[in-house]
Amino acid sequence: MNKNLLSALLILLSCFYLKAQTSDLQIKVVTQTENEPLLGATVYFEELEKGAITDFEGIATFTEIPNGNQVLKISYIGFETFETTIDVGSKEVFEFKLESGGNELDEVVLQSSRSTRTVRKIPTRIEYIGAEELGEKAIMNPTNISMVLRESTGIQMQQTSLSSANTNIRIQGLDGRYTQLLRDGFPLYGGFSSGLSILQIPPLDLQQFEIIKGSSSTLYGGGAIAGLVNMVSKTPDDEPALDIMLTQTQALGSTANVFYSKRNEKFGVSLYGSGHYQKAYDPEDDGFSNLPKTTSISFNPKLFYYPSEKTTFWFGLNGTYDDRIGGDITKIEKGENGIHQYTEENISKRLSSQAVYTTQLDSVSSLNIKNSVSFFDRDLTIPDFRFKGKQINTFSEISYQKTSEKTDWIFGANLYSSDFDENDSAPLQRDQSDLTYGAFINNIYDFSDNWILETGLRADYNTDYGFFPLPRISLLYKNDDGFSSRIGGGLGYKIPDIFTEEAEFINFENVLGIDKDVIDAERSYGLNLDFNYKTRLFDTFGFSINQLFYVTAINDALLLNSTDNGLFQFENATDEILSKGAETNIKFTYKDFRWFLNYAFIDTKLNYLAGNPQKPLTAKHNAGSVLMYESDKWRIGYETFYTGKQFLSNGTETTDFVTMGLLLMRNFKHFSAFVNFENFTDRRQSRFSPLVLPPHDNPEFPEIYAPTDGLIFSVGLIIKPFGNEDHD
Repeated sequence: MNKNLLSALLILLSCFYLKAQTSDLQIKVVTQTENEPLLGATVYFEELEKGAITDFEGIATFTEIPNGNQVLKISYIGFETFETTIDVGSKEVFEFKLESGGNELDEVVLQSSRSTRTVRKIPTRIEYIGAEELGEKAIMNPTNISMVLRESTGIQMQQTSLSSANTNIRIQGLDGRYTQLLRDGFPLYGGFSSGLSILQIPPLDLQQFEIIKGSSSTLYGGGAIAGLVNMVSKTPDDEPALDIMLTQTQALGSTANVFYSKRNEKFGVSLYGSGHYQKAYDPEDDGFSNLPKTTSISFNPKLFYYPSEKTTFWFGLNGTYDDRIGGDITKIEKGENGIHQYTEENISKRLSSQAVYTTQLDSVSSLNIKNSVSFFDRDLTIPDFRFKGKQINTFSEISYQKTSEKTDWIFGANLYSSDFDENDSAPLQRDQSDLTYGAFINNIYDFSDNWILETGLRADYNTDYGFFPLPRISLLYKNDDGFSSRIGGGLGYKIPDIFTEEAEFINFENVLGIDKDVIDAERSYGLNLDFNYKTRLFDTFGFSINQLFYVTAINDALLLNSTDNGLFQFENATDEILSKGAETNIKFTYKDFRWFLNYAFIDTKLNYLAGNPQKPLTAKHNAGSVLMYESDKWRIGYETFYTGKQFLSNGTETTDFVTMGLLLMRNFKHFSAFVNFENFTDRRQSRFSPLVLPPHDNPEFPEIYAPTDGLIFSVGLIIKPFGNEDHD
């Protein structure tokens, strides 16, 4: 055998020998409690300086790892870092379970609970919508938050005006005035702003939504009878963030959103600005707008100060200018001409301040002080009538929180004032001022790893309506097999004001003010029960289901009734409003696919009317399906929503209908491009019944029970100059 052949043979044998000393292997990482794969966990061989990130199945794959004992380190935000030694070569797949990091971010810390606990350890049922889903909804509707809320189970967005598109949120069949809309825990949007608030809050600078259904008055005071929606803003990070979003619709709506944030050791800043222009849009060519001509500008700067690692202070301003005019297209575009006379114009201005001081007193206790002042000015004009006024709301609160291994305590006190001042030239003066003092205490106690109890008590005193004791209680059971259940209930109340859906529908014309000597505050009681289960099917499919049952009753409900002289006055109902129902949410996951199914049964009865009829404009049956595909490069979503039959106020039964949507988005290194088809089957109310009734110069507008704008097709760009992921 010659020397060259011998050398080649020795090299080949050496390669086989070296290969035999290494192995290919997989590390699977799952949660300890639910045995659910963790996507994005870091797996690292420190001595070898080799690392990998787990995929959707929780698996990190390695090649040519030297055989023998190797030190392995696994880490994931919110879980205890795990370090161990494995015998490489002994098997191909190693599985490890990570423990939750206690009260750290093992999934999501929710502000609405006023606790540092995560959603898994809070007895109160809180629904969470994160940044990823908010981003999808912002693409579908970048101008306001209505899309986020509309597609949540059991929530209805009720449009009260065709001309202004004014929209109220209804949770579980109850009017919008029974839901508190919060921004970072501040009640900025109540009273006079009513349904316009929904249309004036763009979603791009929001980090998450937290929704509590059922009475939340113990922690948040009057108004949270049906529940609350807390919008949590983005906060600055060490790395700068810049998002620019540009959108154009076929209905001639143009929107630009810009968000920037950055922090250093002592200071941080976030800046947000939004501009929107919509041309009056009339898809059925009946001469009246389905989308009003709109010019809207919003800004929201915030300054953060970090004097120490334990203390944060931030101050923010929130401003909006919004001018929307709808009605007769000819008058909007060319001015009054013959029968072309009817328009409704809303000019509104908002300016609010928020200040928050938070400090960690020691390892187990903290102090929080907050204040807001909110100014809202609205000018509503229709032919021969004008409703104009200003409202100033203030909110101040101090709270103390103390935690231990098994118990969380929260003590707090607050002061809320509201002052509405109608224009002095108005024929009916409906000025109203309210002042409410409140104090509350809340406790969460872990009886064991499986049972957690939450109890709370608030005492509110309103200077006109007296004392309101508001207890509540919730109990959570959870086990290690993916099952949990919550049951809870509480009392609520609402101070009467004239800003109801019925008054908005008639533009507040001839509506008398609240007579505090005659009208009582509305009071409520409610109960929720839900069951949750998560598991893996065939080791590849994720499955979860949530089943909720609820009942809420409102006594002394505020009603608007006509009088003999053509005016309208408020009265208390003689019997209760009773809303009961069920919600089902199902989720399937497989690799890059997610499929959400939901169903809501809403049975809201007006027991103060003969025969206990169903509440008008409230569908008993609602269902939805959302199928999403997400990868590094693509995001594709297909939605289907069913709305059942409803009753109008005159007893007429409406038709049911189905709407569909399609989203396509392509990610690149520093930007994303998208197209969105909202309601692409073009379902709108005008296909079932007229939206406008004659005469043309003084039209009547029927109640709205279905979409009015039909198909909306949009294209847009999201630019992220600081992004560093290469999707090409």
